[in-house]
Amino acid sequence: MGVVACRRCTKVWPAGTTTCGRCGSAVVARDTLSLQRVWALWIVGFMCYIPANMYPMLQTRTLLSVQEDTIVGGAIELIHYGSPGIAFIILFASVVIPIGKFMAIGFLAISVTRPSAVSNHHRQVLYEVVEYIGRWSMIDIFVVAIMSSLVQLNTLAAINPGRASLFFALSVIFTMLSAQAFDSRMIWDARAAQKRDEGAEGQKGQPAHD
Repeated sequence: MGVVACRRCTKVWPAGTTTCGRCGSAVVARDTLSLQRVWALWIVGFMCYIPANMYPMLQTRTLLSVQEDTIVGGAIELIHYGSPGIAFIILFASVVIPIGKFMAIGFLAISVTRPSAVSNHHRQVLYEVVEYIGRWSMIDIFVVAIMSSLVQLNTLAAINPGRASLFFALSVIFTMLSAQAFDSRMIWDARAAQKRDEGAEGQKGQPAHD
């Protein structure tokens, strides 16, 4: 169509425009290094997610004991004390969503380099969903921060964030950056290239006419 859109402010400009006149960011038709950044950030985020589940997320210190709980361990404790709803929310936001994001981003990155049975529309919707729900993965960090600020009774009781909180926050940040680095226009480019290849093969298969 002879136009190109700015990825930051979505303003449309004529093809060949190099700088957005609205926000000043660089305008490119396609981000050729997109997949490299996606995989690099994805790997770092996944590496941070492993210690986030192994180390304690929360440290509860009382006058007589010190208890450290991981993400899953803390959810089990909440179920034990009669709060299954809160435990489900924490498990969903801290385990299901991050793992689902890793799988979805990896699938999208692979699908633009190989033929996929999933339609372009469904992959575009999947990308938008992943980018939207990424921020809600921080709910576990919010819970830890709120509890740490409220429960500080000097020597009687105190709640402090564990080592896993830092790794979990880094994991969420890197996966969000990985999703944002993905150039969704490549989803449609892959389909267009496939159609061109199919058309070229069809022309080769036609008999030559004198």
